[in-house]
Amino acid sequence: MNTNEVDSVPGDNDRDSAGSESVSPAAGPSFADLGIDDRILRAIADVGYESPSPIQSATIPPLLEGADVVGLAQTGTGKTAAFAIPILMGLQVVGKEPRALVLAPTRELAIQVAEAFGRYAAHMPGLHVLPIYGGQSYGVQLSGLRRGAHVVVGTPGRVIDHLEKGTLDLSQLQYLVLDEADEMLKMGFQEDVERILAETPTDKQVALFSATMPSAIRKISKQYLHDPVEITVKAKTQTNTNITQRWVQVSHQRKLDALTRVLEVESFEAMIIFVRTKQGTEELAEKLRARGFSAAAINGDIAQNQRERTIGQLKSGTLDILVATDVAARGLDVDRISHVVNYDIPHDTESYVHRIGRTGRAGRSGQALLFVAPRERHLLKAIERATRHPLEEMQLPSVEDVNAQRVAKFGDAITENLSSANLPLFRKLIEDYEREHNIPLVDIAAALAVGSYDGDNFFMEPEPEPERRERMPRERPARRFEEDRPAAAHHRGTGAELATYRISVGKRHRVVPGAIVGAIANEGGLRRSDFGHISIRPDHSLVELPAQLPAETLEALRRTRISGQLIQLQLDQGPPSHRPFSRGPRRDREGGKRPERRKPRS
Repeated sequence: MNTNEVDSVPGDNDRDSAGSESVSPAAGPSFADLGIDDRILRAIADVGYESPSPIQSATIPPLLEGADVVGLAQTGTGKTAAFAIPILMGLQVVGKEPRALVLAPTRELAIQVAEAFGRYAAHMPGLHVLPIYGGQSYGVQLSGLRRGAHVVVGTPGRVIDHLEKGTLDLSQLQYLVLDEADEMLKMGFQEDVERILAETPTDKQVALFSATMPSAIRKISKQYLHDPVEITVKAKTQTNTNITQRWVQVSHQRKLDALTRVLEVESFEAMIIFVRTKQGTEELAEKLRARGFSAAAINGDIAQNQRERTIGQLKSGTLDILVATDVAARGLDVDRISHVVNYDIPHDTESYVHRIGRTGRAGRSGQALLFVAPRERHLLKAIERATRHPLEEMQLPSVEDVNAQRVAKFGDAITENLSSANLPLFRKLIEDYEREHNIPLVDIAAALAVGSYDGDNFFMEPEPEPERRERMPRERPARRFEEDRPAAAHHRGTGAELATYRISVGKRHRVVPGAIVGAIANEGGLRRSDFGHISIRPDHSLVELPAQLPAETLEALRRTRISGQLIQLQLDQGPPSHRPFSRGPRRDREGGKRPERRKPRS
């Protein structure tokens, strides 16, 4: 195996506004120097790439030469473009059978990679890309496969399903990519991955990307890759030490409320808020202006003269908040920016470093805040690993904090206006009004305040609690499983009633709770918060899931595999009396028999 090591150093070529991966420094070869054809060069320029990142510079040439590649790189180093560009250049766009297959551990990554392929193939008419993953209707995927998909990006479980159904033909495959291979193995997909590899042509070209090289990855590399070139990217991503970095967990639906609270309570001079899309910049800036903030948007669709005028306003202090995409903010250097808010978390670490580097300039201190949705915690961890800097979790300002700040600002405005040169003029007018109408001065002052402030919305009201369905009382005490362990992100925030399901994998299959949660959540389209307790037994496991699972989800989960084994999910009926090792009915603390298990509603 040939081994190459390259350094990943953050440059100034940020991700594009649609969420593609970061590219790095201007030093080294250009994309044209790598032998990329004009159609893809045009697409690269369209998304804002200027020069290849280290992983791209090192990986694209051997892949173009037909070599297998093992890439050891963290998430966010630009690896999607590193394998997508050479695949698109060598792809035979004929027939309906897939010519390239990318395996990804999660549906989110599968969708992201499929979108990236679509961007790079924007000037390649007739090429079709299809993501297939658990939680999506089979009908959509079957229609796409029947129409023809030259590039398929899928999760292992759903790919196995289509292979078993005979709806996915890999006989014409030229390329196979294992993206984030170590994550796939952690989620229990090793046997699925090996089975898929065994069912593909022997003369295909394989690229394997992983953040680490455990023995299982090494085994796959030796068995299924032919004399691969091994490329290791040493991350040197670092952040400025004078920037305080914080994060807050907030769902997508609550982001605007969370941002409003931060803007009202935090003291800032000027701020950049980063969002992922061009449309998102316009929508957020408009919502902020409706709430009384001085905000403007810049994105790739804005004319250069308007961009310069907007940045000039930010520099001069006539504008306080800029809502921007990564590409639009490239090269932006405004000393008075005290805060950077990542409203949409970047999918790569280099973009995070570039974003927060817009503050803390000229020796000043800066503040960086990252909004993290519950499903995006893995991206937060990737950022912390890459920057070698743990982010501090913060609590959002409460409604009481916001209202106290509004009262303080109201008082500050009065104090400031008391020193105005126009005060004598208005004092005389008010004194005249007082004598003429015999109205107390305090009422006149309050009436003037009403004209300046919206009294109905002066104080922030707590958001109403989400409606919860009435829960039926459980007819049995909470069951305590032996070796009970909370599932990942275990909580019952939805209020949905849980039922116990049995799956046909256990200790002898070497499963762990994380593999069970990962596979079921990914293939069934469930959230981590949908899980209750997990009990792993010798030959099976018991998992608490919502009692009212849709029929389509149940069907998908019955075909889900963990460690290569069909889980055959079904409702657990409890231990039958004739089971050899049944301990008999349990007794509660009062010595009576345990209440009969109530079956979930059908």
